[in-house]
Amino acid sequence: MSELLTIGVEEEFFVIDPRNRRPVNDITALLESAHGISDGSDSYSAELRTCMVESKTGVCRTLTEVRDQVGRLRSGLARAAAETGTRIAAAGTFPLADWRHQDFDTQPRTKFIVDRYARMARTHVMCACQVHVGVADPDTRIQVMNRVRPWLPLLSALSASSPFWMGEDTGYASYRSTVWQSWPMGGIPPTFGSDKEYRERMRTLVATDIIADIGQIYWDVRPGTNYDTVEFRPADACTTVDDTVLQAALCRALVLHALGELDRGAQALDVRDEVLRAAKWRAARYGLAADLLDPLAAELVPAGALIDRMLRMLRPALEDVGDWDEVIHLIDRKKVDGTSAERQRAIVTGGGTVEDVADLLVRQTVSHQQGGVRVDE
Repeated sequence: MSELLTIGVEEEFFVIDPRNRRPVNDITALLESAHGISDGSDSYSAELRTCMVESKTGVCRTLTEVRDQVGRLRSGLARAAAETGTRIAAAGTFPLADWRHQDFDTQPRTKFIVDRYARMARTHVMCACQVHVGVADPDTRIQVMNRVRPWLPLLSALSASSPFWMGEDTGYASYRSTVWQSWPMGGIPPTFGSDKEYRERMRTLVATDIIADIGQIYWDVRPGTNYDTVEFRPADACTTVDDTVLQAALCRALVLHALGELDRGAQALDVRDEVLRAAKWRAARYGLAADLLDPLAAELVPAGALIDRMLRMLRPALEDVGDWDEVIHLIDRKKVDGTSAERQRAIVTGGGTVEDVADLLVRQTVSHQQGGVRVDE
């Protein structure tokens, strides 16, 4: 079963002018340089806003491959940025970004989004990390989606990296998550009985002009639109490579656990929608810095205790694919270092400025571990 569980990761980055620490409005030169570094492959592409760029790994089968590819792609993008006088930064929001000064790309699909969603789209200057886990059968993908829903808020909390918006502290660890909740197809999805039901309901949304195509389903988990995968989307852009690797490991383990339940004929646990929505809100509000809502038990528990509950559940799956030791190491570091949102806030509460936060994000985006030694690009 684990042989099917390949991983692919998509990461979004802000492109920053180091002179004023603001996002740029043209990444054409950066993309040309990045494509040259990657031998013209499709590893890098433009995003919705002209201040953003996306990287895509190939198909990975181990966490080592994920770490190597994510690190290599970040290093290549950082070199391309340096060649063009810019920098890259990974965070759900960038503290000095101002949506009023950021342009959109010129694709027809983007025009539909801006016209249809109006100010909601115009203010959207945010980056995310998506993890694809390979699942071949369409109906199985739907059943996996139904079963991983209770853990999507915790994935969001672990990745929280968007406390600042237009120079101000929002009070949220993942402000990006709260904004996505307002989109018609954002947040945690409903459950579906089959792939056929899912497709029929999506056709209704297209037919009624709510979305232009099925790719505009922005739920925290969905069937992959271009690949035979379950695609996880709750995470803010992960500031560090470690955070990305942790997301990839947990997403694959959740899928493997769900597949095991399906093989055993175990019933999916019933989680009330209002409890799940509340859990997602609390994860966005506090990240790991306060008690979180366990949707299965419908009770508040310390964030560390909720992480431990998830790890107890996922241990067989993590051991099955050889990821247990690395995940425990990454979780232990997370409990000490905190989320990116906590690290960003610590700069300001310690007397620093949002400009200092911007510098921190740039540094940590291109800093990664190789063989236990930290490497700074």
